[in-house]
Amino acid sequence: MLAPHVIEIDEDLNMNYKHFSPLSRRAFLGTGAGFALTASAPAWPARGSDIREFRIVAGHGRARLVGGRHPETAVWAYNGTVPGPEIRARQGERLRVAVENRLDEETTVHWHGVRVPNAMDGVPHLTQKPIAPGETFVYEFDVPDAGTYWYHPHQRGSEQVGRGLSGPLIVEERTAIQVDRDIVWVLDDWRLLEDAQISPDFGNMMDASHNGRVGNTVTVNGRIPETFAVRSGERIRLRLINTANARIFGLEFAGHRPLVVAYDGQPVESHEPKGGRVVLGPAMRADVLLDMTGKPGDRFGVTDTFYDGLAYRLLDFVYEQEPLRQRPLDTPVALAANTMPEPNLKAAERHEVTFGGGMMGGMMGGGMMGGGMMGGGMMGGGMMGGMMGGGRIDPRGMMHNGIWTINGVSATGHVHDPFLNLKLGGSSVLVLHNNTAWHHPIHLHGHSFRVIGRNGNPTRYREWQDTVLLAPRERAEIAFVADNPGDWMFHCHILEHQAAGMMGVIRVI
Repeated sequence: MLAPHVIEIDEDLNMNYKHFSPLSRRAFLGTGAGFALTASAPAWPARGSDIREFRIVAGHGRARLVGGRHPETAVWAYNGTVPGPEIRARQGERLRVAVENRLDEETTVHWHGVRVPNAMDGVPHLTQKPIAPGETFVYEFDVPDAGTYWYHPHQRGSEQVGRGLSGPLIVEERTAIQVDRDIVWVLDDWRLLEDAQISPDFGNMMDASHNGRVGNTVTVNGRIPETFAVRSGERIRLRLINTANARIFGLEFAGHRPLVVAYDGQPVESHEPKGGRVVLGPAMRADVLLDMTGKPGDRFGVTDTFYDGLAYRLLDFVYEQEPLRQRPLDTPVALAANTMPEPNLKAAERHEVTFGGGMMGGMMGGGMMGGGMMGGGMMGGGMMGGMMGGGRIDPRGMMHNGIWTINGVSATGHVHDPFLNLKLGGSSVLVLHNNTAWHHPIHLHGHSFRVIGRNGNPTRYREWQDTVLLAPRERAEIAFVADNPGDWMFHCHILEHQAAGMMGVIRVI
């Protein structure tokens, strides 16, 4: 039986890295049932004209990802922690974040999902000069919308994120819904060797041309937990953030009925997800309400079932002996709307956007993927095993040869001519065609959008998102008002796909 979080890689797949051997369950018991899965957070900064000031330092560090007898893992980290410190503000406030670079290479910080001014978006050379080693850059912007967001680099993002550079950003509502606990789970996965060190095989052709750098060890807030303690009758707001390079999570909560109240930080009509499974592609978030209806002493598993045949237990909810209350709360669960302008669908411009490329693009129908793909970026049988080690990412973070395309063009850097020019203040509908055999979480910078249709069918909840997960051969329609001027990245957030060409620029003028 697999230990929690450690994903077994089939040796027949001819991976060019040694998989991290599954550990015994006992190795994970050190944290105990009372382990609090909340990201490390600094003290609240001093208030001054509604500005909250933070300082984060990108540098080298060590993290006890695995625990037990295993050594610490060498990571790249913000303020020495994985994930980085939680940045928390209230809706309408202003953030000022000084970012110091103590890495040996350039970096930036992107505030994923926050509708920042273009100069604060953190895209190297497109919106700012990268932060050189030893230098500090000050980001300053308002946070107009409440919600669950995160931050990460965009300079050589596939390796910098893959080595640990990411952190949560939480913007609280002016009037919050009633819950007993507000919990953040930063979900990540790592490709570890037998000595618990990160495999250095970043940028190989297999990952770039298949489903990205899927790791073999999953963490929650930088650790492998065994249990999470809960109490009968309590209501938890669980903020889920997927910071993995490529892994898609599909979480099932045995014995409980998760209620989704927000996607990507934006309120949505409260509903139970299809089949009770919360699906999050890379960079996506979901706010889930969980009423703890078990009895003292009960134990229920939280399982990731997205990839066919590769389900594993993330952790267990363990009920403490003392109930909080006898029955669940009976209070409103709807979040207040944020500030996005509603697109005018009748007057909207329509644009077709086609995603192409990758291995097996012409050999596989979308139905073959089922609920997910094999882990480790392969389809089985050692296919393409001989490509491992070729097609490395160059020092600028891009593939030598384009593998993925948007409208037939494979990006070779962050700065190039926009493939769409949108009128400031105008409404647009983008029809997204995934003409590949792989999933793609597509992210638009500087805006949120309505997901209004999939495969010709209107969506039930018309959710606001900033990252939409496209299944193989799927077509989706998104709509938004282009109200934020500038040149904005539009890309797949499987970071190896972005580095290998699936990126474009949308200009709002």
